[in-house]
Amino acid sequence: MTERGTDERMCADFDQRAPDYDDWWLGSGSFAGRDRPGWSAEVERLIDVVRGLPPARVLDVACGTGFLTRHLRGEVVALDQSARMVEIAAARLPHARVVQGDALPLPFSDGEFERIFTSHFFHHLPPGERAAFMADARRVGRELVVVEDARRPDAPAEQWHERVLGDGSRHRIYRRSFTAADLADELGGGEVLHEGRWFVVIAS
Repeated sequence: MTERGTDERMCADFDQRAPDYDDWWLGSGSFAGRDRPGWSAEVERLIDVVRGLPPARVLDVACGTGFLTRHLRGEVVALDQSARMVEIAAARLPHARVVQGDALPLPFSDGEFERIFTSHFFHHLPPGERAAFMADARRVGRELVVVEDARRPDAPAEQWHERVLGDGSRHRIYRRSFTAADLADELGGGEVLHEGRWFVVIAS
């Protein structure tokens, strides 16, 4: 097993988390007691940013439950590796095409989309895989919009988390946070659509 853990374990992890995944966004369930000042207001601001993107042929990579995907305008395709995430997203997104599949490489043709959108996926990729994803995203679409965790001064830019699955197995997951300047630089330049306490959004 690599430092990230096998794809199967990653998928099992997100399959298990799928029914409660929106609790992270909503501050409910196990997240209800977390001290996240301004979180709800910034989530609403993030939704406004996503809703404000011009309509396009758009692919949402690692769409999860479709929490943000539903606010994308245009002809939307949503992709996720987790079967349970795809099931929830498909029910939530009746006007989108929801596909189960891997993000590396993307299972789409050259230039098939006008925009590639991804939220809280990029931060799980170590540097080499981030470069590979960016190259493939630019093969498939003209514009790349990335939503990520904002780097906070009390936390390291990158770290490994140990996660315990329901079957008791343990594996380590890489996580990276970004300032807007960090993320824009990594994407090779771009426009800052949002930079807040909790989230950054770059269009490149």
